[in-house]
Amino acid sequence: MTTTAHPRPDVALPRNERLAAIDEFAYRLRHNVINMGQEQGQGYVGQALGAADILATVYGDHLRFRADDPHWDGRDRFLLSTGHYAIGLYAALAEAGIISRDELLTYGSDDSRLPMSGMSTYTPGMEISGGSLGHGLPIAVGMALGLRHQDSPARVFNFLSDGELDEGSTWEAAMSAHHHRLGNLIAMVDINALQADGATSGVLSTEPVHDKWTACGWRTYRVDGNDTGALLDAFDAAIAEAAPAGSPAIVLCDTRVGKGVPLLETREKAHFMRIDEDEWQICRDQLTAGHNREDVR
Repeated sequence: MTTTAHPRPDVALPRNERLAAIDEFAYRLRHNVINMGQEQGQGYVGQALGAADILATVYGDHLRFRADDPHWDGRDRFLLSTGHYAIGLYAALAEAGIISRDELLTYGSDDSRLPMSGMSTYTPGMEISGGSLGHGLPIAVGMALGLRHQDSPARVFNFLSDGELDEGSTWEAAMSAHHHRLGNLIAMVDINALQADGATSGVLSTEPVHDKWTACGWRTYRVDGNDTGALLDAFDAAIAEAAPAGSPAIVLCDTRVGKGVPLLETREKAHFMRIDEDEWQICRDQLTAGHNREDVR
């Protein structure tokens, strides 16, 4: 018996049911992130909370995989280019059934399979090791090309950050993907407007980013990355035209660091957060209260 993410577009569930499942996935993912962060008292919690809706849309609705066989040849490949977002991906892997929720509490500990920066040699479901930015999309291009040569229907999903758009290697890979007509490549960018050195606009402005990806030959969508309805529609559109040969697609996602937890959404130093012990339960309470309000609406 094999297991896959649920539900997926090819299951043809009504849109409202798909959205409800994605929203619930994102809510549980955010709780996982808070629980993991408390183990260390700090970390890249803000990015993971902000990107939760993106991860939930992909893992909870679109990605083809077998939870009991992470190396299944027919799986879609999800490449986390931003290794420091690993806390968010671990939370998604747990909700997808690839790792257990109990294992999440070993995050960042000695001998854990869940290091603070993603390592493919340690973690089931982690396709590449992350660290220095700008490597993910070049690897994704090579992987998508290789899968096409193998006549595989698998797709490659690559998660990038807006900080990675500072890297020349990213744009070389973007042009290569268009040149090789990698229609089996779907990228996404978490545009949270923040980098380690400050606001993205102050470090190196990349706008107009939509126009740049379009000029590179990509099918480009820009949405509110914390609006699961907009995300679902964008990924549906991107995947509808996915093919071994064709135009690659990218979903540009404007997100808010710390989304879902007002205490963290307004924190000044939000790239790497240190959170006091008495604040973790406040984070959980705010997350639950916000989710309950959404349910009422």
